[in-house]
Amino acid sequence: NRNMLENKYSQMPAMFDGMKLAAVATVLYIIVRCLNLKSPTAPPDLIYQDTALNRFLLKSCSQLTKEYIPPLLWGKSGHLQTALYGKLGRVSSPHPCGIRKYLPMQDGATATFDLFEPLGDHRTGDDITMVICPGIGNHSEKHYIRTFVDYAQKDGYRCAVLNHLGALPNIELTSPRMFTYGCTWEFASMVGYIKRAYPNTQLIVVGFSLGGNIVCKFLGENRANQERVLCCVSVCQGYSALRAQETFLQWDQFRRFYNFLMADNMKKIILSHRHSLFGGHSLKMIDADLSRLYTATSLMQIDDNIMRKFHGHRSLKEYYEKESCVHYIHNVDVPLLLVNSADDPLVHDSLLTIPRTLAAKKPNVIFALTLHGGHLGFFEGAVLFPQPLTWMDKVIVGYANAICQWEKQKPPCQSDHLSEGSCLKEKA
Repeated sequence: NRNMLENKYSQMPAMFDGMKLAAVATVLYIIVRCLNLKSPTAPPDLIYQDTALNRFLLKSCSQLTKEYIPPLLWGKSGHLQTALYGKLGRVSSPHPCGIRKYLPMQDGATATFDLFEPLGDHRTGDDITMVICPGIGNHSEKHYIRTFVDYAQKDGYRCAVLNHLGALPNIELTSPRMFTYGCTWEFASMVGYIKRAYPNTQLIVVGFSLGGNIVCKFLGENRANQERVLCCVSVCQGYSALRAQETFLQWDQFRRFYNFLMADNMKKIILSHRHSLFGGHSLKMIDADLSRLYTATSLMQIDDNIMRKFHGHRSLKEYYEKESCVHYIHNVDVPLLLVNSADDPLVHDSLLTIPRTLAAKKPNVIFALTLHGGHLGFFEGAVLFPQPLTWMDKVIVGYANAICQWEKQKPPCQSDHLSEGSCLKEKA
């Protein structure tokens, strides 16, 4: 018995070593799976029609055809890219110096935007202004906006950045209304100001996430809005709120959790303006609205109880249908670059049939889908620490530069969207 006990205890260290090894192997396996380390890197998947303009753009904007390489240890996780884009400040966020403009609206609201002059001449010698619409509840002071503006300024672009109505904590609302998913009034007011103040400038339209929906809807809802617009770039938008509604209630890719976080942020913005938004209502109505707001756990509940009422929509379905760019984007005829990421936890793959179909049908559209990048992340870097500029920043400016160059040197027989075949026919 003594020998048996000695043998048993002598085997225990080996057994514990085996358990430790198994635990380490399990942790490593989870890390590899969660960080998606085995996923390959690749150039963006592109859908476009073979036209002279598109060939020129893809040749001139190398980021669209080269391999996108995220940081090795964490950059292949869409969740980490998404979580870090707003928190890291793009590693070291610059502080571009701008002037805040205030625009009174017809309904009593006051739109604000920040204007940043270029830090040098544009490479074409022309006057070019980027009109920029940020993501949900965002404004010119957000890290990713500041980084992009600084980069664009240095390349010779004037930048005008819309501050979503109610998003800036130090700016009071002057009417019982704040920004919504697809209201284009404030963006249109900013664009109108730029066109009047700079009669010789041409516009590059840029939209991030919710801002992408707004700018595409703005251009498509009235063709006059496309005058003096050279091109439009939309990054990480979802195209249809009605279709996205169901996917936002699913736990796949933790969308339900992101939905809760965004709803919580919207609550804070609404509550910070409660006196402006609800001051004219009866106390009973205010209590009912605030009660529904406090108990809301999703954006859809907030949209149904609060947001849709700002514009008198009778139902959530009507609100989402009328404010989504999917019903207007086919009217956009200027060159249009639509960018999404396959691992974006907020935008379900089913929504990407919209840009895929559009790019296959319209010669002015390029749809670029990256394997990695998350939601507005697109960090680049070696192993751990990302570069200050992201792939997204470089793509937008690179595409804009290519468009400006095309406009400067295109043959007289070519309009913006004519193919080489059309040009040859005109010559004949």
